[in-house]
Amino acid sequence: MSGSNAWSRSREKLRLFPELFAQCAAEATTYGKCVAATTKGRQELKKDMCAKEFEALKTCFTNAAKKKAK
Repeated sequence: MSGSNAWSRSREKLRLFPELFAQCAAEATTYGKCVAATTKGRQELKKDMCAKEFEALKTCFTNAAKKKAK
């Protein structure tokens, strides 16, 4: 019963992802550049190295999803 409803919500969120991602292109680019710069060579990405950039991307996704829900 409720399991199928959970899958429906998950599919809906995934369906919206490209649109939300497009609205956050600048933040995604900034985060991606931080990750790429941090992991040059054989360096590993460590927790919180790009936390500021990730938070900006997360905030953008959250705001874009809220706008879409209205």
